Amino acid sequence: MIPSLYIYCFYGRSRVFTIVCGGTENYMNKYDIIVTSTFGLESVVKRELKNLGCENLRVSDGMIEFEGTERDIALCNLWIRSGSRVLIKLKEFSAVTFEELFQGVYSVNWEDIIPFKGHFIITGKSARSGLSSVPACQSVGEKAVIKRLQTKYKAERFPKSGERYIIQISLNRDIATVTLDTSGTPLYKRGYRKAIGAAPLKETMAAGMVALSYWKRDRLLFDPCCGSGTILIEAALMAKNIAPGLNRSFDFEEWGFFDGSVMAEERKKAEAVKDKDFSPKLKGSDIDPQVLGLARENAERAGVAEFIDFEERPLKDVRLEENYGICITNPPYGERMGDIDEVEELYRDMGKIFGLNDTWSAYFLTSHEGFERLYGRKADKKRKLFNGNVKVDYYQYFGKRPPKK
Repeated sequence: MIPSLYIYCFYGRSRVFTIVCGGTENYMNKYDIIVTSTFGLESVVKRELKNLGCENLRVSDGMIEFEGTERDIALCNLWIRSGSRVLIKLKEFSAVTFEELFQGVYSVNWEDIIPFKGHFIITGKSARSGLSSVPACQSVGEKAVIKRLQTKYKAERFPKSGERYIIQISLNRDIATVTLDTSGTPLYKRGYRKAIGAAPLKETMAAGMVALSYWKRDRLLFDPCCGSGTILIEAALMAKNIAPGLNRSFDFEEWGFFDGSVMAEERKKAEAVKDKDFSPKLKGSDIDPQVLGLARENAERAGVAEFIDFEERPLKDVRLEENYGICITNPPYGERMGDIDEVEELYRDMGKIFGLNDTWSAYFLTSHEGFERLYGRKADKKRKLFNGNVKVDYYQYFGKRPPKK
């Protein structure tokens, strides 16, 4: 469950800034914003954006696009749990040749965005396009940005010693899209996970798994292969209505054309809406005492350690002590950690434990194509996702709903 954040829909709009992009004035009280996501989690991110009051959302593979303000950029960076980055789209154009790419990037008025000492970085990607060499596209893009900056600063070189500006040039079917990354460091880096286990699950993926489940904050959530505790920590942040980006910074906060007071206001509001009184029921177990130590450290840094009960216990010894619980876990896959025979035995044990109690709902993320056979039952629902670069399935088994109180 994603906690309702509709309170933010009614806040006022920020003051107007002007940046000239591509020869036309783009009044920066209205940005073309893109929130990126891993493939398969677009619907989750769309729901989060709706909860933040964002409207007219356009969904495509790996991204959700909409018009918004500076305040929306601040809110998205603070509150989006399952998205990867928050970008501003500056320009979109056809680019079949490097000259067309150069001219398209050059047409953005970079001198109104990047100061003389600004540390600009060009990143890129290309799919199904004639300009397939990403390093070459990055080089052309950087030359175009420098050439444009030279029209204002009259300098041969730029020190790049100031605030960071990550510019992405993305080519898809010969259409180039130029974006400015407001997040900087990816959103999955919340700041609490200094220590990770052998096969880390990104915080954004963990949050997406919880959001796709039937878990609500008044029900028990149990992760029997909790590793470094990411799923349980993300659930705790949701239950306590703690903004996932509250304890980190974002690149756009240093940019001169943004009003710094907007982010300061939103941080203050985020602090005020924390649910300090609610105590969720969250339990995790793992066979590795060292990784459990990492999980406790991570939970402590996230400020939710008191709400999660971590226990050293092999999965085969797990006993469900109450009904109507929710299991969400990212078990070993067999291809990255552990022996395949042990992993398959683990999946059989999961079926014996969770498959025999019809009040429990259970959710498993794995790349093992034989999971349902080993578990002993076909999943009620299955969703294809990507855990990093690994193609996985999210197997969902639905139990009975708890009686209404």
